[in-house]
Amino acid sequence: MIKRAAIGAVSALALTLGAGQAMAEMKIGALVPLTGDLQAYGETSLNGIKLAAKHINEQGGVLGGDAEIAVGDTQTTPQVGVDAAQKLVNVEGVSGIVGALSSGVTIPAASSVTSQAGVPQISGASTSPEITTLNDNDFLFRTVPTDAVQGIALSEITNAQGHKSVGVVYINNDYGAGLAEAFSEAYKASGGKIAGSVAYEKGQASYRGELQRAAEGGADALVLIGYPENGITIIRQALEGGYFSKFVLSDGMKAPEIIDSIGADYMNGSVGTAPAAAGKGADLFKEAYEAEFGELPPKPYIDSAYDATFLLALAAEKAGSNDPKAVRDALRDVSAPPGVEVLPGEWEKAKKLLANGQDIDYQGAAGPVNFDVNGDVLGTYEEWTVEDGKIVSKRIFLPES
Repeated sequence: MIKRAAIGAVSALALTLGAGQAMAEMKIGALVPLTGDLQAYGETSLNGIKLAAKHINEQGGVLGGDAEIAVGDTQTTPQVGVDAAQKLVNVEGVSGIVGALSSGVTIPAASSVTSQAGVPQISGASTSPEITTLNDNDFLFRTVPTDAVQGIALSEITNAQGHKSVGVVYINNDYGAGLAEAFSEAYKASGGKIAGSVAYEKGQASYRGELQRAAEGGADALVLIGYPENGITIIRQALEGGYFSKFVLSDGMKAPEIIDSIGADYMNGSVGTAPAAAGKGADLFKEAYEAEFGELPPKPYIDSAYDATFLLALAAEKAGSNDPKAVRDALRDVSAPPGVEVLPGEWEKAKKLLANGQDIDYQGAAGPVNFDVNGDVLGTYEEWTVEDGKIVSKRIFLPES
């Protein structure tokens, strides 16, 4: 039942962008959660993917044809995500995949599908440290930094709030466990105390037991590492039960829907971190997004999804082929110095440079994308807070440690 639903979702959501063209010379898979825990981010990430494809197709396309996007809904569930990835690879015949968002979906999809089939996969959102050392045959990349660094960033802003002791509640998957461990290690090293650290399972009606254990021993605030769907329930029950009234939130909780559901009076003063960039690439992306879709939502992963799509197409253009392995082999060539700087939206410029045999260095919407030997990138983080019921960016910073 689940497998049939996932395959049907892929087929029903297949999109051809730039429909006026006679031929698609590259098909890119979008492995995104249009339902489930991360639905709040799946739809906006897909907008980033669509925008990249539009820029590519309006400025000459890939290898003389269109970039086509085939979409698979992961439902934020590992098995459904694996089934969707298999459909994208074996039926849609994609040259590369953007996604998934959840590390708990990205890892099994890479392990059992893309790394075995030899299809490059670039996640714009999966931050688990486990991905760094995953045996993926060098077919898994990401355009966001690892949570090994975000844990330090989260610790720094927790200390800045004056919290000496915190409770930690985290989703029981690769993302939650990895970030909780990285945060706890950094926070304790800085002199902070973890009153309790508890994993939660999604889909439960009550999380009062987890909250009680996290609050034992006294805690100034709750560090919540999770996703909006169940995170809303956890915050509401934390307030109702008097367990916590102050919140430090991960990137997976940076969503206006949470404030709308809980209420501004209760969420004002909450703080959090998320991967973010500043500079020319970020500014150009923001302008382009708002021209196409309206106001850029204060959510992560939109810019990094754009970058992943743009990079797959750049690699195909560099390789002169849409063969998945050839695309993988060219990814580092188009994303690191030396080379002429190429920014978001500058597809025509990149095509001309590559046609003339020149090297290019793509500087992304989410920052530089210099893939290391593990397919990881460095990155900066945003400190954000809730003020007057709105998510407000306070600063972009590189963790000190």
